[in-house]
Amino acid sequence: MKRTILFALFFMTMIVLTAQDRRSGKPWTTRSEVIAQNGMVCSSHPLATQVGIDVLKKGGTAADAAIAVNACLGLMEPTGCGVGGDLFAIVWDAGTGRLYGLNASGPAPESLTLQYFKDQGMEKIPSYGPLPVSVPGCVDGWFQLHARFGKLSMAEILQPAIGYAEEGFPLTEVIAPSFKQSVERFSTMYPNIKETYAPNGEQWKKGDIFRNPMLAATLKLIAGKGRDEFYKGSIARTIADFIQMQGGFLSYDDLANYSSEWIEPVSVNYRGYDVWELPPNGQGIAALQMLNILEAYDMKSYGFGSPEHIHYFVEAKKLAFEDRAGYYADPHFANVPLETLISKSYAEQRRKQIKDNRASRELQAGVIADTDNTIYLTVADKDGNMVSFIQSNYRGMGSGMVPPGLGFMLQDRGELFSLDEDAANVFAPGKRPFHTIIPAFITKDGKPFLSFGVMGGDYQPLGHVLIAMNLIDFGMNVQEAGDAPRIDHLGSSSPTGEVHDNTGGEVVLENGFSMETVRRLLGMGHKVTYGFGSVYGGYQGIMYDAERRIYFGASESRKDGCAMGY
Repeated sequence: MKRTILFALFFMTMIVLTAQDRRSGKPWTTRSEVIAQNGMVCSSHPLATQVGIDVLKKGGTAADAAIAVNACLGLMEPTGCGVGGDLFAIVWDAGTGRLYGLNASGPAPESLTLQYFKDQGMEKIPSYGPLPVSVPGCVDGWFQLHARFGKLSMAEILQPAIGYAEEGFPLTEVIAPSFKQSVERFSTMYPNIKETYAPNGEQWKKGDIFRNPMLAATLKLIAGKGRDEFYKGSIARTIADFIQMQGGFLSYDDLANYSSEWIEPVSVNYRGYDVWELPPNGQGIAALQMLNILEAYDMKSYGFGSPEHIHYFVEAKKLAFEDRAGYYADPHFANVPLETLISKSYAEQRRKQIKDNRASRELQAGVIADTDNTIYLTVADKDGNMVSFIQSNYRGMGSGMVPPGLGFMLQDRGELFSLDEDAANVFAPGKRPFHTIIPAFITKDGKPFLSFGVMGGDYQPLGHVLIAMNLIDFGMNVQEAGDAPRIDHLGSSSPTGEVHDNTGGEVVLENGFSMETVRRLLGMGHKVTYGFGSVYGGYQGIMYDAERRIYFGASESRKDGCAMGY
């Protein structure tokens, strides 16, 4: 009882102050949508967004601009992404009138085995250091996208990032403090951190000029010699030699044998809209499972922010995440019952476990027979092509492993493998780990409607569902949908399977939900807490109006996000 009273008092002090008075829009709306005819770029950094617009104006395609923006973000937001990480993309090709999916996530080293971790007495793979490092797929992903959908040369595409890396740029108020914190932490743990990220002992703050000449040199090699320089040339040898010197297993052959994979996006229909995600090893189908479950509830009549809205959303998430822990893995190594998981009949079966007025405490994965930071960007060009693009190092900057002289940190995605032999996502040599980063797309009547994503680790499927519901159920525009107060839930099974919650977890609400709603949720047995900042991810979205042939762009107001068009 005392805990409930404390939560109530806390929330009474946190009820949202509305945004500045506006002539239109919801009370929480921070800005207008950006509307343009010829092209649109939405990213988490204004300078990177501007680079994307410049590439489009030079005649580049949406894919060209996406690569250019990502290269800039790897420099400008090293706290979330870079060439040492993986990427995924969904591309709408106007010429063929269809979607294409790219999985540019890299596998575990071939020479590292599950037995090694057992011999070391490890119950989980470490978060940092050489052991969680998997093959970085980003650069190969760039070249795959460029070969299929690009027009400008890679030298032209990468030149803006090279220029900024050589000449420098001012750190933003969101990135500077997390960059400073990461550099300070890693510099006491691993080599090459200070030389790369703080050569003069800088204590980074907003507005300070950051340069990365080593990254500029790496990008020049990639631009001049192609992807093979990264995977088979001097860069590959530097990476492999360094990781093995640090006690890791990533080898030259692991890099040389890597290739990303074109895959078919999968979808469910939600109230007449086809919502598209990529299949595992990512977690995108969790969003599709949630939407299938939620479709049976009349969200429009309940209203945004109602107890019913939040209750059913949270309960659907609990069910989907149990399946995520039980079934999601690299389909080349595990039997992922994809068609069943995203079927309407399976959703109906799972929905029966939801109680209308009571929070569930413990759920399990369904029975099927025979079976902290990222960047997201989206681009649209004058020809109607659209790219939904996400890229990350995992755990912010990544593993702490910075190969000498290259200017970037390697990812630590391997941490997300399970060491449980019975888990679908159990570690295996050459296997791709479970992935949290997911791009999304929505079509309507076979035409593009929305290219979007919500970065933020485990939160991403929840963010995708909230955006879809805000647009489809609650009639918001593309900027309002991102500005609306967000809902999170903590406590379902972890992707590695080691953590399982049997208490029902916690509903984490952003400012903006009424005290009445909070009281009703508490009465249903939900534990309700308050969250802020990066826990709710970061959103970008481009909506296409096929009749008027115009784009509506939106970007994240909680970060440095910027949408621009022309």
